[in-house]
Amino acid sequence: MKMFRYQLEPYKGMKTRFCCPKCGKKNVFTKYVDTESNAYLNELVGCCNRMLKCGYHYKPREYFQDNNISSAISFKSKGIGDKKSKLKTSFIAIDIMQKSMSGKNYFIDYLASLWDMETANFLKEKYNIGTSKYWSGATVFWQLDKERRVRSGKIMLYNPKSGKREKKPFNHINWVHSVLKLKDFNLDQCYFGEHLLVEDKNKPVAIVESEKTAVISSIYLPEFIWLACGSVNNLNASKTKCLKGRSVILFPDLKCYDIWNDKIPTFTNLATFRTSTLLRDYATEKEKDMGLDLADYLIKIKP
Repeated sequence: MKMFRYQLEPYKGMKTRFCCPKCGKKNVFTKYVDTESNAYLNELVGCCNRMLKCGYHYKPREYFQDNNISSAISFKSKGIGDKKSKLKTSFIAIDIMQKSMSGKNYFIDYLASLWDMETANFLKEKYNIGTSKYWSGATVFWQLDKERRVRSGKIMLYNPKSGKREKKPFNHINWVHSVLKLKDFNLDQCYFGEHLLVEDKNKPVAIVESEKTAVISSIYLPEFIWLACGSVNNLNASKTKCLKGRSVILFPDLKCYDIWNDKIPTFTNLATFRTSTLLRDYATEKEKDMGLDLADYLIKIKP
């Protein structure tokens, strides 16, 4: 079969993410790599992960056309005998996660401001929300799979009063394996909250984009097991295998309804999916432009 020679570079830390040539944001641009030479195709050929706010995606085929290069070299034949094996998933020692659980961070402070510290600590233990010293007050959203193996932890910094992510003077986001400089670490993400699936195999599942929204929604709508995929592009079939046989409802952020709803046909052999129209049907045009998510509405209600 054919395998594309030029592929988006897999995430291996912030060194593999660059400044977008269109929007100018740092650490958001993924370049296409030549799998034969392991070199970048061109500095401008790649995809910005700010899909809604930027949308830049300069594909290899377009680059070939623009520069009058034969597209025949854009893929290579791949026979059965030279099938490349999948890289083995890396894990982080669980004691590293456990050590992070004793600290206090700004996101927990924000949760306490919504309810009380008892509820905040309950959510902290339920979702394994740790604390990192990488930035003062930073949060670690640990990803544990159904076997309770630690895939990694996403480090993020929140404003303790607004609950919004700190994006100035730069986007405060990193990964534990990158900070620890774990050699040859192969990140294979799972859903944030996936470890909760084993607690009730019949309970319906709800998926949102952000970890913050999953945590908050679990208080307002406890009839679901709340998971987060981490970004608009992180809803995929590979990650969704853990949901086989489940009933799943997607709660996309405003502006993302079509993106997620269009993915459902690729998941139908795994579980029963449907996409909530709640936000899309009731949001104002201003709210749609702002790209609000479910949590933005729920926090206005006293549970």
